[in-house]
Amino acid sequence: MTSKHPSNLEPWQDPKAQPYVSIKNLTKTFGGKVAVNDVSLSIYKGELFSLLGRSGCGKTTLLRMLAGFETPTSGRIYIDGADMTDTPAYKRPVSMVFQSYALFPHMTVEQNVAFGLIQEGLPKNEIRDRVDAYLELVQMSGYERRKPDQLSGGEMQRVALARSLVKQPKLVLLDEPLAALDKKLRERTQLELVNIQEKIGVTFIMVSHDQEEAMTMSSRIGLMNEGRILQVGGPTEIYEYPNSKYVANFIGSVNLFDGMIVEEKSDHVVVKSTAMEKNLCVSHSASLPVGAQISVAIRPEKVVLTDAKPKDEYNWTSGIVKEIVYLGDVSIYHVKLPSGATVLATAANLTRAAERPIQWEDEVFLRWKPENGIVLAI
Repeated sequence: MTSKHPSNLEPWQDPKAQPYVSIKNLTKTFGGKVAVNDVSLSIYKGELFSLLGRSGCGKTTLLRMLAGFETPTSGRIYIDGADMTDTPAYKRPVSMVFQSYALFPHMTVEQNVAFGLIQEGLPKNEIRDRVDAYLELVQMSGYERRKPDQLSGGEMQRVALARSLVKQPKLVLLDEPLAALDKKLRERTQLELVNIQEKIGVTFIMVSHDQEEAMTMSSRIGLMNEGRILQVGGPTEIYEYPNSKYVANFIGSVNLFDGMIVEEKSDHVVVKSTAMEKNLCVSHSASLPVGAQISVAIRPEKVVLTDAKPKDEYNWTSGIVKEIVYLGDVSIYHVKLPSGATVLATAANLTRAAERPIQWEDEVFLRWKPENGIVLAI
């Protein structure tokens, strides 16, 4: 989502680039319970970075420490080279958009957006010009005199964003900013937020539990669990190359087959799994020795469903279709293998349901390419 670096490297790929936000060994405990556990993270100027994870994983606590609403138990926070760890929230160059939007109900849209600038004592002309400019940016011009109870959820979200941006902060923090919106409005607002962020170039850090939202909006994602960052990477990297079973399971749907490496070559490994009729061949694998216990991850959209028996030596199995989940553009087939395991296969709905050759209780074959598997250490 961010603009290209002059060297054609993204900033996080350039060893000479300096992080804009640097989190070093940050820990937060509440009554002896660890909420954030020794997190170190570098975020670069102009990024839209998402902290993704289940409820209770520590992502909101980490965001609140960046905002200055929580004091770290240990560790340091740097923003644009300045140590902000002990700086109170009101003195940080940071704005926050809350999940509830936190608009003042007795104030108009214009007054809500202007509030922070009035507190800073800026001249009236400058306040008016800035408020007008940022309401236009979030497409809320003409709503200046309305109160929050006269706005839809999407409109309140835009006003909350304008109120955060009008102070021209160095960093904008978003805590589940789209959670209250319905699905279609949320999807449209995701793209609007990305466009606004790219237009003004401010660094955004967003908390989300919604994997699709994080994948759609983010330059990079930090996936959290139990207070730790498990993997940091771009949406494609995290989806295509998860570094653990937890990450593979959390991001999208996945088929996981436990097994043992029985052959290891420079460009592939062969894995024997009790769940499968045939051995699995995975190319471009991490180097692991013969005998290593591993899992092979295969995304459902990489699995090809057919009624013809494959002739390949590896990477196929037979099964019975037990469930077909129709999602409009695609269907997800749940296929039970002779071993009792279930494999998911996603297929595009190119024809009407009645015309499709594969139905419930049909015997089918599943196959995939060696490059579609991912070897994960157990």
